[in-house]
This record gives sequence, structure tokens and C-alpha cells, in this order.
Amino acid sequence: MPVPSLIQAAVLVVLLAAVAPLLGGYMARVFSGERTFLDPVAKPVETFVYGLCRVDARREMRWATYLLTVLLFNAVGFVILFLILVLQGFLPLNPQHAPGMRWDLAFNTAASFVTNTNLQNYAGERGVSYLTQMLGLTWQNFVSAATGAAVAVALVRGLTRHESKEIGNFWVDLTRSLLYVLLPISIVLALVLLAQGVIQSLSPNLVATTLEGARQAIPMGPVASQEAIKMLGVNGGGFFNANSAHPFENPTPLTNLIEMLAVLSIPASFTYLFGKYAKNQRQGWVLFTAMLLLLLAGFGVMFASERAGNPILTRAGADQVASATSPGGNMEGKEARFGVGGSTLFGEMTTAASCGAVNSTFDSYTPLGGLIAMLNIQLGEIIFGGVGAGLIGMLIFALLAVFIAGLMVGRTPEYLGKKIEGNEMKMAMVAVLVLASSILAFSAIASVTSWGLAGRLNLGPHGLSEILYYYSSASGNNGSAFAGYNADSPLPNLTGGIAMLLGRFLYLVPVMAIAGSMAAKKVTPPSAGTFPTTGALFVGLLIGVILIVGALTFFPVYALGPIVEQLLMQAGRLF
Repeated sequence: MPVPSLIQAAVLVVLLAAVAPLLGGYMARVFSGERTFLDPVAKPVETFVYGLCRVDARREMRWATYLLTVLLFNAVGFVILFLILVLQGFLPLNPQHAPGMRWDLAFNTAASFVTNTNLQNYAGERGVSYLTQMLGLTWQNFVSAATGAAVAVALVRGLTRHESKEIGNFWVDLTRSLLYVLLPISIVLALVLLAQGVIQSLSPNLVATTLEGARQAIPMGPVASQEAIKMLGVNGGGFFNANSAHPFENPTPLTNLIEMLAVLSIPASFTYLFGKYAKNQRQGWVLFTAMLLLLLAGFGVMFASERAGNPILTRAGADQVASATSPGGNMEGKEARFGVGGSTLFGEMTTAASCGAVNSTFDSYTPLGGLIAMLNIQLGEIIFGGVGAGLIGMLIFALLAVFIAGLMVGRTPEYLGKKIEGNEMKMAMVAVLVLASSILAFSAIASVTSWGLAGRLNLGPHGLSEILYYYSSASGNNGSAFAGYNADSPLPNLTGGIAMLLGRFLYLVPVMAIAGSMAAKKVTPPSAGTFPTTGALFVGLLIGVILIVGALTFFPVYALGPIVEQLLMQAGRLF
């Protein structure tokens, strides 16, 4: 691996390891209601919000009530955002005169931002007004991330409390996520991005005259404020169609590093928060280590494949093309500012962390590189994942790993001193199957119907990969695109929106049921028959279960798509 790319990855890992305990410890105090340095400013606002909304902060909820509150709150947000999108042509702050969206595109977009997916079947700078960007999309960037954080904290309480019927108050968790974590850090991050050249303006598009005498519209807008929460909230929706490849969103290699760190910081910090609640920090570091090893392994494979490039170009002796691709690898669809290293590190990060931001085009990656991007999503938001969602997914796999280990070695399946029984295993498997079923069912339907096949840019296995990636990104609440699949038509918009809603909210049902079931259990002291969950052995077991349960589910469709395409590329055939 070239030294600059190795340094980039190493710096990111070091910064992440330093941020996780600092931010994780702070968040643990926030959600526990302990005093923080922001209390003089945030506490009066928090108290005012509770009084205005008539919320009793001292009253906690059972898991079913917590879940119902989450669903109702997001349903209201969906309806409001849908109305803003279809009516934006009549609303103010619309200097580009963006028309109201069609109902199917508005449905897809509302589902996308409410579920923290931020998949966009429209061009950011042309499809929505400034008002929609700020009042609709940026607001949902905040509250969808805060919802994920609240549910993760509720699950952590369920796993760590003793014989309790309650797992917290959703309104309190949501408010604290916004006031103490997302909003203040977003303000700081927006100022840093502004200093680096990210724009922030309410001016209409600038019109410039090129050297050839043509007129070119240069898009403007309130970018820095949305860019900050887009990354910090692991949302990913680009203000511009080019997303984080656009110089107004991501102007320098330094902003590329800052944005990657912003995406990973809160998900990584949740592992430290978990250790704090469990009163055993090694429990949190085990999850962090498993996430980090999977992240680095994926980056290594993706980088190696993109660095090797396309062998057909070299064998063909196409001097101009080969000279552009061979020394630096496969540069098609990548920014020269970032190169293969900065592009693939960002690509690995964004698919692993459930963030739809991209600074390169996955459709132009080698088949093996595209496979890794898909695999990251299909594992189920567990390699750091979204805000809160990554910890949730990893804890589900941790319960499965403990149960499987207990069966294999004849030890009691326990996690944090609580017995893992049939009810928890049923709910855990339902959670795992929700994602896989949504991805495979919608992909299968789209691959044999005229409306599904119409959106492909390529035929053969690459076309299948384009369809598979779209529904993986939607169901996995990732939001990135293969860029070769045009989904802006009624049925792809509708099925994609349904996949997003299922991947977010149907998934939460078994998760919250597990939280309620585990909270009510007694804690028993560890014995000789208890399987240890704090060492290297458990890290290996956890990664093995993730790869077996997650990856092998999709192996048949990989064989029909990216695997056979990689083999055919080596044999000299492209699609």
C-alpha cells in the first residue's frame, strides 16, 4: 500500500481512537442526566422544551410505549416533509424556482430523510429549494440522527438495568441528543468547514461567462450548515448532485479527513458509552475493535482492487488510457484531488458507517471494489454504522455470538450477566432477517420486471449489481448510490421508499422488544460456565458470526453479480 494512503488511514484510526472515549464519556453523562459543561446554556432550553411540550422528564416508558412514541413522532415528520416537498414551488426562499416534487419522488425523499437514509433520486442543487433544504431536509438530518441515538441508549439501558420495566423516556433522550450533542458539535464543524472553503449563502445561482463565451450557472446555497449535520448525523444527502466530490462541499484533502472523522466519531463513541453503562469498559472496547477490524479489512480489499485497476486497459495497450489508470490505479469516477487512497477510504467509510455521502462513483469501481461497498451495507449497519444504529446492529450480533458460543462449548449463554433465552434469539433473528428479506425480495422483483430493468445503465452482471446496490442502500438506510441505476420513476421510487421504512422502523420492533425483555431480567454473577465476552476470543467469534450470518446470506447473488463480473473482467470482457 502506498505510504500516503497508509498515513491517511493511520491518522483517521488514531483520531478516532482518541475521540471515542472523550465523546463517549461525555454522551454517557448527557443521557444519564449528569451535569456537563454545556448545562448553563443547554439546561434552560431543555427545561423550556419540556414545559412547552408538557413532557414529564422524570417519567420513563416501557419498551412498547417507547417504540410507539418513536413511530408516531417519525410518522408526523414524514407527513410534514412530504407536504413541504410537493408544495415547495409555492413556498418562499426558492430563488431557483424549483417546482414541487411529483408524489412518488416526494414519497421516496420523505422516507429517505425520515429514516436517516438520505438516498436522493433528484439533483440536490436543482430539485429542492433553500427552504426545503433548511426547514425540511436539515431538520430531518438532526431528528433522524437523534432518533437513532435515543433508541440505542434505550437498548443499552435494557441490557444493563436490573429487573426494570422501563427503558427511559424518548422525548428526553431525543431532546438531549439534539441540544447537548448534535447541535453544538454541528455548529463548530460548520465553522471549521467554512474556514476551509465550504460555502454558506442564500444568494441565487451565480452566472459566469466561460472562455468560450458560454454562460454557466454556478450553484450556491447554505451548504456548510447542512454539510456539518450531514456528516455528523451520518446522513449523507448531498446539497449538490456530485455530493462530497463537489468542491463546494468537500474542497480539500483536509476537509476529506475532517468529514470522515465526523461521520465515524459518534458511532464509535457509542461503544465507549456502552462500556460506561455496563460498568466494564472492556465490553465497549471489544465492540469498537470488531468494528475497526472490519473497517480496515474492507478498506484493504477495496484499495487493493482499485489500485490494481482494470487489466483489460493495460493489456490492450491503450497508451493514453493506461497511463491515466495504471500508475494510480482505477481513477475512473474519482476525484484527482483525493486519488485512489482518499476515494476508497472515503468509500469504505461511508458504506461501513451507513452514510450516503460519496466522493467517488461506485458504479466506476472494479467489481470487487463495488462488492465490498455492498457487503458493508448488507452486514446490517454494524461497522460503526449510523448514529446509534451501528451499536444496535453490533449488539444484536453480540447476542447471537454469545448464544452460538454457548451451544458450541456447552456454556451458559449470558451477556452482561443476563441469560440469553429463546425469546431474545427469535427477536434477534427477526431483526437480521428484516434487512436481508427487504434487500433480496425487492432486488428479485426489480430484476425480472420491465420497470426494474429500465433503470439499469449496464447489462449483464453489472446491471444486476446496480439493482442490488439500490435496494441494499435503501433497506440498509445507507443512501449512497451506484450511480448507474436511474430510480426516478414511480415504482422504483415507491418500492425504494418502502424498503427504507422497513429497514428503519420494522427493524426497531424486535430491537425494542429485546430491550424490554433484557431490562426485566435478573443479573447473575459470572461463574465457571459463563462464556467471556471481553477478550480477543470473543472479538474473533463476533466477527465470524457477522461474516457467516451476514455475508453468506448474499453469496448466491454475489456469484451472479460482482464475483462473475470480476472473473469476466480478468478474462477480458466488460459490461
